[in-house]
Amino acid sequence: MDDTKTPFEALEAAVARVGSQTGLARICGVSQPAVWKWLKTSKRLPPEHCIAVEAQTGVSRHNLRPDIYPLEPTSNGVPDQIRNISCDRTGISHRMVRA
Repeated sequence: MDDTKTPFEALEAAVARVGSQTGLARICGVSQPAVWKWLKTSKRLPPEHCIAVEAQTGVSRHNLRPDIYPLEPTSNGVPDQIRNISCDRTGISHRMVRA
């Protein structure tokens, strides 16, 4: 069985496990309309709520925010997005290199 979910599907699963948007709002310490907005605008769960939602619902933080909680750690512990930063010698400038 493939347990891979999109962040939106994971958020929907978390709501289903607590029974309502209000229940998830209580876990996150936000209002029910905030949860409704995340769902209706296909927003991702804000990072500050991932651990609490995982603890209360059992929905993996990796499924909720794979950009922040990768399934496999990188070889040096630095996410791939951060590892590819180059520095411009003419100033203190950082830019992201996208593959």
